[in-house]
Amino acid sequence: MCSGRHNAVITFAAKSTKRERRKFQNKSNDSLLISEEASSSSGGSSSASLEVNSEDVVTGDQISGAPRSAVLQSCTLTSAFLLAGGLLLRQASHLASLNGWPIPDPTDVSCRIFPKINEINVGKMPCGIFTTLFSAVNFETWHLELIAGLVIVISSSRYILLQTWSDFRDSSEAANTQILTSLEPLDYIAVACLPGISEELLFRGALMPILGLNWISALIIGTIFGILHLGNGRKYSFAIWATFVGFAYGIGTIASSSVIVPMVSHSINNIIGGLLWRFTKNSQK
Repeated sequence: MCSGRHNAVITFAAKSTKRERRKFQNKSNDSLLISEEASSSSGGSSSASLEVNSEDVVTGDQISGAPRSAVLQSCTLTSAFLLAGGLLLRQASHLASLNGWPIPDPTDVSCRIFPKINEINVGKMPCGIFTTLFSAVNFETWHLELIAGLVIVISSSRYILLQTWSDFRDSSEAANTQILTSLEPLDYIAVACLPGISEELLFRGALMPILGLNWISALIIGTIFGILHLGNGRKYSFAIWATFVGFAYGIGTIASSSVIVPMVSHSINNIIGGLLWRFTKNSQK
């Protein structure tokens, strides 16, 4: 769910775990050799020693999760950076547009929803700071239907792919195991909502409006969004899936002229995906 610095922390934790596993395996192998030599020199059987020591060997197929504190800290920091980047980019683009630069104003995503406010005060405020802030709370009742549609389409599509596409299933399993294993149930809300809000503000609330509110812009930003989800156990199959998801959120942004729609949809889909993975693991146990 988190990227950037979060991936770096998780990768570091995974590498540290692998190093410790290799050291432990080397020690176990040494103990096996010593047991064999001792048994052969004494004329006794080495089978007992081999059985005792081989039980402690960790297999390479096991995937360990990163510590809970590392996951929460990296997710919080990454989300804060993305949120600040999105706000700064929106503000810079807004100022450039007001000064006559050939750059679309990203605050148009919500200015259409508040015509009276913009006509009286907000659009005339210096630096347009209030316009930028109002864009983050732009919402209408019918947007709930759009959010429900996005959640149904994305979550159901993800479930189908998990059942039919083995490469995507392996990528999702590797990433979820490393990130979600150590989390408490309530932690899922934070890990789901923080990136859902910050990523959408940056990608759909700042970058996409600059390129234009159309399906081509939604596809370009969605592709960038998908590529950035590579790594941390995720393969190209996951990047293709993330591209589709990013494109869907872009279409939702265009239809609603609101960044709230993709923010809420993204967060809910993250929660559903995390809880589904947790429920599946508990059922297997």
